[in-house]
Amino acid sequence: MENRPGKLERVTGLLAEGSINIRAITIADSGDFGILKLLVDDPKETYNILTQNGLVVASREVVAIKISDAPGALLVIARLLARHGINIDDAYGFVLESGVTAVFVIQVEDPAGTSEILTAEGIELLKDKDLYYL
Repeated sequence: MENRPGKLERVTGLLAEGSINIRAITIADSGDFGILKLLVDDPKETYNILTQNGLVVASREVVAIKISDAPGALLVIARLLARHGINIDDAYGFVLESGVTAVFVIQVEDPAGTSEILTAEGIELLKDKDLYYL
């Protein structure tokens, strides 16, 4: 989206009108354009709403990892990913319950394969329905 005042208002307004709940958001500056990443409760409907209103949209599959909200919790995941040669293309995280539970959301080249590896290593992943309705 253009990096200009009012653009975020337009996107969030369209989603509010469509009863879409934004669960997490990141915005990155890329010069004249900004990259807006949303985690929403209905990705397909969000895609439809935004594209029907002339916005350029890309949908990406992510892996949502449930971790402890404690020092070193992310290190465990980082070590597992490194050991298996998995590169993180993009990531963000958020706390569900302070001092108890957090979520680390990653975009990787092979989400299905990464999910298999993490599950086999005993890491708890959030399924789409769980992630969208936290």
